[in-house]
Amino acid sequence: MKNKFYITSPIYYVNDKPHVGHAYSTIIADTLARYHRALGDEVIFLTGTDENSQKTVDAAQKASEDIVSYTDRLAAIWKSVWKALNISNTDFIRTTELRHRKIVEEFWKRIWDKGDIYKGKYEGLYCKGHEAFIKASDLVDGLCPDHKTKPEHLVEENYFFKLKKYEKDLLAFYEKNPNFVVPENRYNEVKAFVREGLEDLSISRQVQKWGIPVPSDPGHVVYVWFDALINYVSAIGTEKWQGHPADVHVIGKDIVRFHAIIWPAMLMSAGFSLPKQIAANGFFTVNGVKISKSLGNAIDPIGLVEKYGTDALRYFLLREIPYGEDGDFSEEKLKERYNADLANGLGNLVSRVMKMAVTNDVRLESGDFYSFKEWAKKDFFAKQFTEALEKFQLSRAVELLFAIPRDYSPAFVQYYATGDDSTMSVSATNLLIQEEEPFKEKDPEKRKEKIRNELLKLQKLAILLEPILPNTSLKITTLLRNNSEPKTPIFPRIS
Repeated sequence: MKNKFYITSPIYYVNDKPHVGHAYSTIIADTLARYHRALGDEVIFLTGTDENSQKTVDAAQKASEDIVSYTDRLAAIWKSVWKALNISNTDFIRTTELRHRKIVEEFWKRIWDKGDIYKGKYEGLYCKGHEAFIKASDLVDGLCPDHKTKPEHLVEENYFFKLKKYEKDLLAFYEKNPNFVVPENRYNEVKAFVREGLEDLSISRQVQKWGIPVPSDPGHVVYVWFDALINYVSAIGTEKWQGHPADVHVIGKDIVRFHAIIWPAMLMSAGFSLPKQIAANGFFTVNGVKISKSLGNAIDPIGLVEKYGTDALRYFLLREIPYGEDGDFSEEKLKERYNADLANGLGNLVSRVMKMAVTNDVRLESGDFYSFKEWAKKDFFAKQFTEALEKFQLSRAVELLFAIPRDYSPAFVQYYATGDDSTMSVSATNLLIQEEEPFKEKDPEKRKEKIRNELLKLQKLAILLEPILPNTSLKITTLLRNNSEPKTPIFPRIS
């Protein structure tokens, strides 16, 4: 039987179309989904849209559309963007779907029956940007540190979830599961926050009319965050979740408390299994400035794909930003990486190897082609690559495939020093071809053997590129199987 792997991206607000920051989180999830698929796992990869929010109401009004038509139109845009970016999700959930509403109602009933929901009055600070109540201690100069806006003081009758009741259970769970949140600094923040003491959570809104009505009290709607988190169960159903909850929730660092504190507590109360891991990536800036609608600096990923291709965008985002850290995007840096690493690096390697092979009539046999699963277990280099992916060291994983190692382990340096004909990075392979010039070997049989070794290296690189650059991996493998040179450069230089 196949191993199962369930991974989710964030579900995104439909108050606007996707920008490159959204693409970053989704590409991370897609890379891990493709990696597990290549290992032979049965993968469920979920993404979707979060539609039951006041932000959605405001955006529909601004667009002069009725809210149903607006959400339908925006959800279609998000689906089309992920398709254009070659995202391999197996499901797309909308929180306005009936399947989601039914599971939210079931969750509410389970938690209500547990005695963990009560009615009360909330008075406190509310950030519209987060659609969440926040503490005064979280503010910087009286403003939300993320949205730079002053929260409003709100007094409202709401239903509350007994979050405080689960403090000890959460801390015990964290103790038993030291890798529940990555990177480690985010996990430390979560644990410190819980140790300081939790407050019960307001989980309904009375003034908001758009959303899922509270069972037995339709004058309230379910709070968007209580509703949205449940999408991960709605997509597969309660029975499947109980048997195999999410292996990884890929999220942004701004929503780590919702996923690592509120979500596990909700699941504990409702009697469901907890997810295995939360992976939180950092914030995204554009030319040093945080992405903001008001600043108009949100970059459309479709424009980038039309100019550079999906794999080039994937490469830049995965390599340029160490996972979990904040990163900056600029098209100038993307173009530099594209020309240096992809056009001059990988593209040049493919062209020179295939030209040598075709000119000298050297080809690989059918038995020379490994699957990702086979090669991941055979080779020291491949094991280093897969280990980096498993540890969410995506930037390092990509660097392994492209760079000449300088600061890696002694074993890795020794691996390169031996002249082993197994997998080698793009830069190392290019350098060795340049130094050794196998195409100049005078003995015909030796020349063919040397060129065949270069074909093998290229084939093994193509295998490992599968989750990182899926289109490119397929192109290289096709060239190798057909023993043909690329008719046009895989990555033509961009001036």
